[in-house]
Amino acid sequence: MSDIDGLVIREAVPGDLEALIAIFATDDLGGHGDTTDPEAYGDYRAAFNAIAASASDTLYVAELDGTVVGTFQTSYTRTLTGRGGATLTVEAVQTHPDWRGRGIGAKMINAAIEEARVEDCRLVQLMSNRSRTDAHRFYERLGFTPSHLGFKMKLKGS
Repeated sequence: MSDIDGLVIREAVPGDLEALIAIFATDDLGGHGDTTDPEAYGDYRAAFNAIAASASDTLYVAELDGTVVGTFQTSYTRTLTGRGGATLTVEAVQTHPDWRGRGIGAKMINAAIEEARVEDCRLVQLMSNRSRTDAHRFYERLGFTPSHLGFKMKLKGS
């Protein structure tokens, strides 16, 4: 029996917000500037509410014995390319540092892939920070192939 046999992946609720912020704040590689500073809570609350209100986005948590141990977000996009097929993008995949290496990330990604299958998506995609070489190996083990070069332009923040 694995120590994550009771893992539940479910849609996030407002009561999860504090745990999610804490997980994101532990991320030193992402460079997103996440923080547990109470002054930033309003920004997180507004983002949570916008995601919850979106028909195309869903925020999930991985919960074990009442503790949030991971999270990810999915977003649907439909384009004319690919004969109008839908794409599921997986974003913000994070496992709490104390729980990494136990298969939680794989269960979260597999849940996203299953969601894409149910919704008849033609593609599941994700991006990963160039510095996350361990994550790249993880995604490749799950069947993802590095295929594109991404570009970003920061408009706000450092």
